Amino acid sequence: MVEGPKFTGIIGGDNNENNFYNFTQGFYQKLGEGSNMSIDSVGSLQTSNGGGSVSMSVDNSSVGSNDSHTIILNHPGLKTVTNNYSMGHSVLQLGKVSHALNDDALAQALMDSRYPTEGLKNYDEWTIDLRKLNMGMAFAQGAFGKLYKGTYNGEDVAIKILERPENSPERAQLMEQQFAQEVMMLATLKHLNIVRFIGACRKPMVWCIVTEYAKGGSVRQFLMRRQNRSVPLKLAVKQALDVARGMAYVHGLGFIHRDLKSDNLLIASDKSIKIADFGVARIEVQTEGMTPETGTYRWMAPEMIQHRPYNQKVDVYSFGIVLWELITGMLPFQNMTAVQAAFAVVNKGVRPIIPQDCLPVLGEIMTRCWDANPGVRPPFTEVVRMLENAETEIMTNVRKARFRCCMTQPMTTD
Repeated sequence: MVEGPKFTGIIGGDNNENNFYNFTQGFYQKLGEGSNMSIDSVGSLQTSNGGGSVSMSVDNSSVGSNDSHTIILNHPGLKTVTNNYSMGHSVLQLGKVSHALNDDALAQALMDSRYPTEGLKNYDEWTIDLRKLNMGMAFAQGAFGKLYKGTYNGEDVAIKILERPENSPERAQLMEQQFAQEVMMLATLKHLNIVRFIGACRKPMVWCIVTEYAKGGSVRQFLMRRQNRSVPLKLAVKQALDVARGMAYVHGLGFIHRDLKSDNLLIASDKSIKIADFGVARIEVQTEGMTPETGTYRWMAPEMIQHRPYNQKVDVYSFGIVLWELITGMLPFQNMTAVQAAFAVVNKGVRPIIPQDCLPVLGEIMTRCWDANPGVRPPFTEVVRMLENAETEIMTNVRKARFRCCMTQPMTTD
């Protein structure tokens, strides 16, 4: 008998593996919103101004609320920092931050020249030079850090700053491992459809990761701005191909993303897709020890929800859901909460309904990708070939520019 999912943010015991993933869920909330996150909010949280890149650690906290786990924002050792620097000018020759960040303890902890800037062992060449980093405003915040827009060497970048937990050495050690893992993966992955890694550094109280900034925001934000209007078919297939090619590359190196979803797909200025959020990705050989809850339920493969061992095919499942999003323009399982969606996927075999006028080849890709049996799901190399065939068919035979799922139809099918 399959046990129904337990939705407490993280499912499982208190071992280090579960604790590790307890704070690596990459969910954002607009700055200034103080209400606690509901479980359904995990599929729809938005940053405040588009762009951004990698995962922020959020531990079922409310952003800006009184029960936030973020200690550094009120850390007494940082309260004097504003007296030592004019944050609108060079911070002791270490880069610049905007005047509005005068009271931002995380930003100041990063730029504080009283403490040494450290890189990561074996990745010293990726240590950022803080003198070249100009920090702008934060556009997303979580329990353990913030995302900022800024520039590095004159290039627009996304800056993620994570705080080191002061009162929990165990959690600090686990976060250090997660930081090192993310740097390792980002430094390894070099592909047109993977968010480009620029560098990272450590300070005594914070960790920092810098990546390219995607001006178009995420695919989910893009679809929300379109108000459930489907994407032009040629663009939808082109963007799906971008994701499939990027994931074929990721899988070819033996990695699993684990959290592939529209929130983690960023749109570049040329409308190409950049896969982001590798903070929860793991090496495939570690599959047996993985915990499933880092992914978001609407996109999560049933074997992850069910705590069963899994492999790279969980990313293929998630891709099938993303392709459906691009084709229809809608949020998966829009008529359900995230909890209901996970339960329906596991216990009732429910999947999003494919539009009646969808190209058969695209319907076949979705159906195979989200099959309950991972063995039926095609590898991304095959998905790329199928999408290339679909692209050729669209260019030569199809006149209709868009598909749209009729709102009177059921949103899911068993």
